[in-house]
Amino acid sequence: MRHFISMVFPLLVITGLQVSAQSGGGRPERSANRHYRSELTVSNGRAWGSWGHKEMCPVGMYATGFSLKVEDPVATGDNTALNGIRLHCVYTANGVASSYTNYASVGSDVGSWGVWRDIKWCPSGFLTAFQLKVEKPQGSGDNTAANNIQFKCGSGSTLLGEGTKWGDWGGWSQTCLGKGICGIKTRVELPQGNKDDTALNDVRMYCCN
Repeated sequence: MRHFISMVFPLLVITGLQVSAQSGGGRPERSANRHYRSELTVSNGRAWGSWGHKEMCPVGMYATGFSLKVEDPVATGDNTALNGIRLHCVYTANGVASSYTNYASVGSDVGSWGVWRDIKWCPSGFLTAFQLKVEKPQGSGDNTAANNIQFKCGSGSTLLGEGTKWGDWGGWSQTCLGKGICGIKTRVELPQGNKDDTALNDVRMYCCN
């Protein structure tokens, strides 16, 4: 339980000094209305909170990495576990993480607690499917909802997030129809004051050609 009010906002971060040089002379712009070919969902997300806005990679870019905002477990008190997910988008997935100096980071709504973990990059290809680890409802106990996520890359390898221990893995989402994941929308519960907080509850991904 928490005792302060926090606002939740969509995120767009452009990272690296070479963005304009490799994007036709201008900074990539967020493409909230970018056309997508398919929507990826999972069945084990929780229903607390409300859906944020869909946030898309800039046109021509696709997600090849991700990072998580996670609150470390606390022995006594209110745990929220997974609070946020960012997608890191590039034009070409070359599999060399150190070379990704030109990428755009996009995210939908984010919870109020935790810190951002390091980016995890696909060794080859773009993100194409995901799986969510979610804790079942605890009744009057401490609910955490979503705890972790992992993705499949176009090469067939998987990337496991640095989430927390509670919950169980659900089934995999569908695999992208299109080139790769290009957008995200999250379901986040706002701070509940003296009541139980869960932060991030569910997520949807979008795929583009």
